[in-house]
Amino acid sequence: MDNSDHLRLMIVDDEPLARLRLRGLLAELAQPVSVVGEAGSAAEALHLLSRSPVDAVLLDIHMPGSDGLALARRLRQCDPAPAVVFVTAHAEHALQAFEIEAVDYLTKPVRRARLEEALGRVLQRLGRAVRPSLPSTAAAEVPVLVVSDRGRVLRVPVPDVVYLKAEQKYVTLRTCEHSYVLDDALSDLEERLGRAVVRIHRNALVARSAVRALERRPGLGSEGGAEEGGETWAVRLAPHGDWLAVSRRQLPAVREALASEGL
Repeated sequence: MDNSDHLRLMIVDDEPLARLRLRGLLAELAQPVSVVGEAGSAAEALHLLSRSPVDAVLLDIHMPGSDGLALARRLRQCDPAPAVVFVTAHAEHALQAFEIEAVDYLTKPVRRARLEEALGRVLQRLGRAVRPSLPSTAAAEVPVLVVSDRGRVLRVPVPDVVYLKAEQKYVTLRTCEHSYVLDDALSDLEERLGRAVVRIHRNALVARSAVRALERRPGLGSEGGAEEGGETWAVRLAPHGDWLAVSRRQLPAVREALASEGL
């Protein structure tokens, strides 16, 4: 395969899961990219860059040893110097980042649209053409969600998802066989999954393919907006027959989605 038109990138982050998530987002973009290296520290990044120059570095700030800001200053001395896009959970360093001529500053969790915008700026700096964005429903050939489970990094195929439910600071991902905890925002997951899911409540998304019924149900509390008699609308999900409440606000959209699926 000819990768001559690919944007050559390096990901620098001390968290393997964060690097894997970035790889997943990059795979969904219209712009062809090649991740030619990953590093968990500034020292490792400098070693790899000495052997494989890149067009841009996706760079975390807080890392063991020399931090991302110090590394970015070192990278300015390279010839040619790679563009720097900071990807960090800490918003307070944005001013320093732009003082050292960073192309962009993204805060975690990263949205695909913002990553695409940042790489577009990299291309403009390099004098290359920017490809049009893909529709929000576009994804990798086999779309996955990346999860961490007991220290392991797993790739969960999107067709395995039954529902996603926000609980306090986390999102529970339920598949036919397992439950996982994600730290992604529910709105970000909704954007990435597109038509594969439908929102039934401010705190819940369900897979369209898993819905088997929409009925009034008692005993689900008031989270769906219980009507007189203590009943609320709910969907029944395969394969376990779980019921999840549907809010009054989302009910028309849920009915429309199910009608389009022939249910």
